Amino acid sequence: MTRERPKLILVHEPEKACFDRLVGDGHTRERAAEIASYLAQSTDIAPDFDALADACLKRGLSFAPVELDAAASVLAGEHPGTALVWTLTDGIAYFRGGAAPALARLGGFKTIGADDSLFALCQDKFRSGAVLGALGLPVPPAGLARNGKWLVEPPASAAGWFVKPNRLGAKIGIWPDSRSLDLGHALELSRRVFLAYGDDVVVQPYVAGRNVRASFLGVAPGAGVEALGVAFVDSGADFQTMADSLALYGETGEAAKAAGNYAEPELVAVSESQPVADARIRAIAARLMEGLGLRDVFSIDLRVEADDTVHLIEFEVCPGLPCFDFRAYCRSQWDLELADAMAETAATRLF
Repeated sequence: MTRERPKLILVHEPEKACFDRLVGDGHTRERAAEIASYLAQSTDIAPDFDALADACLKRGLSFAPVELDAAASVLAGEHPGTALVWTLTDGIAYFRGGAAPALARLGGFKTIGADDSLFALCQDKFRSGAVLGALGLPVPPAGLARNGKWLVEPPASAAGWFVKPNRLGAKIGIWPDSRSLDLGHALELSRRVFLAYGDDVVVQPYVAGRNVRASFLGVAPGAGVEALGVAFVDSGADFQTMADSLALYGETGEAAKAAGNYAEPELVAVSESQPVADARIRAIAARLMEGLGLRDVFSIDLRVEADDTVHLIEFEVCPGLPCFDFRAYCRSQWDLELADAMAETAATRLF
């Protein structure tokens, strides 16, 4: 009897499926398109599927990309001993990818990534901030507002506040005026976010510094913070807006490339100019891995000041694998293109 080849199953929620569902739930088409754009990595990774299949085959695996709505039926037909589930897109509110690792656990499948409880935690910025603070990590404290009313008042801040959606999936501020110099304006932003997206907002003291992305993929078994890629992400802007995000990823990003308007932020290793900050970021990552359970694949967003003060902004259990920064990380840290890095990671878990 021929033994079934081990299989990597990549579960993802497509932009269009999300868009159609959001429109059906009453969102305007414009807002639904903006919300669904957070799933652009499903769009951006599709051209890599053939390369992923080839890279898996070279390592004795088969590869199956599976859309989220088909995940339950596909997993029902697989054997837990020969299949590995990798969830590409997360979400607990506007997106539903957090169901995939839960389905995998229900079926007894091995998984790449954190357990499903962290998929829920990282998508609620207010709750995750409370947990990160309890772990002693340098996360800015936060207030929470809904449609112009405080649920939790934010702390005082001489530098003003930063206002961002609570569950919409990213650290972005949506609009250029998301840095607020008074709390009345912060409440007005909460009304705008609620009207447009139906979400609460997190209101944190504004922290200065350069934006940093720390990326991790455990290609080699037992890899630790030494395998973390820590880079300044310099776009020329203080923070990313919805418009900035749309210009980089998914169908809008492809259109920007075709029109010659696409410009990737510059990536510069933090260790080159601020080795103390680099060491502090690796210590934060170690604490997240030990105390929170991050593993296999994740990213961390931070702000770093010139005096090496580090502010932890958020963590992600489903980093944008096909994004320019993660591809660059795979090349610099592992000397592999994305498809080979993913296939190698899966092979080390299945054999």
